Amino acid sequence: MRDDDELLSNPGLAFGSGIVGVCDICHKRQAVIILQKERFQVCVIDFLNKTFVNSKEKPGRPLPPYRSERIWFETQATANHRAPAIVLSPTKVAKHPIVLVTPDVYGLTTTLLDAGIRLAREGYEVLLPDVGKTGGIGAADHLSLRRGGLLGGGVALESARVRHLVALYRDGLRALRAREMVDPAKTAIVGFSYGASLAVALAAEDRQVSALALAYPMPVKPVDILKLITAPTLVVSAGHDRRGTTARTQFAAAAERNEIRAEFLDLPEVGANFLARDLSAYDLTNAEQAWARILTFVRLRLLPPPKSAPTPPKVAPPPLSTAPLTLKAATAPPAAPAVAPASPAAPAAPA
Repeated sequence: MRDDDELLSNPGLAFGSGIVGVCDICHKRQAVIILQKERFQVCVIDFLNKTFVNSKEKPGRPLPPYRSERIWFETQATANHRAPAIVLSPTKVAKHPIVLVTPDVYGLTTTLLDAGIRLAREGYEVLLPDVGKTGGIGAADHLSLRRGGLLGGGVALESARVRHLVALYRDGLRALRAREMVDPAKTAIVGFSYGASLAVALAAEDRQVSALALAYPMPVKPVDILKLITAPTLVVSAGHDRRGTTARTQFAAAAERNEIRAEFLDLPEVGANFLARDLSAYDLTNAEQAWARILTFVRLRLLPPPKSAPTPPKVAPPPLSTAPLTLKAATAPPAAPAVAPASPAAPAAPA
């Protein structure tokens, strides 16, 4: 359990109570005081406004939209049965939908980190397996992917090397679903280039995936594996990417046969890796268009808008009368009855 998660496991903590945890301002573990229900914590020294403990931030500043941490998850794909990953967690206390970003042969590239940050800002718990620092995965796995993608007509999803990487990502997804404050029923997988082909293999065997977003994927074989994907799929295609165009044709043919539910964003002016900020192929305008489409696609599948209340039935007003209006003659109020004057009383007779 992380230090600041004591707030989640102890619902009895009230505003102003103290706890030993990590201060959200100075980021040191010490006595802190709870200031908001959103688990914002500030150390007692900051709260008393005596010193800021090597921090230039003012007390009460808003929480960052997400936090990042390095974790190790259990897996059978490595010799020591564990693998590293980066997790980006939104700071809002709510059940977060989850997104697994599948790395390509180069590990954690700027494209994957960009994807993780954008998704975390949208409110998703994001896991990025760090294959570059995972034991047992190296040049042989990379060459196997590239050989199939460049020379073999498609990434061989049933080869031993590919199944090895898919098993690693499967265990990463299992660890992500087991985290606190996540909603495992809302799962998306996002992949790029070779990582997109690995995402296809994982989505084909996991029927709990709610959305699959792929950018310039490599073609896959056997093609029949596409019909096993049950999640709605978005394919972002680059016009100057020959192999990516072949992969788009595979998905389009499967969609025409009603084997998958797929939609496409075709960007004819760019080539592969146009989302990578550190490569010459980067194109800002088309990259932002692609990111906007990916985020919208995932949001509609994992965070659909609430259903609107039913509209009350319209009641037609009663029809107006067509009879002409008649004015009644004004009549004077009836006169009050005349009262006769009283006659004088007769004098009394003498006795």
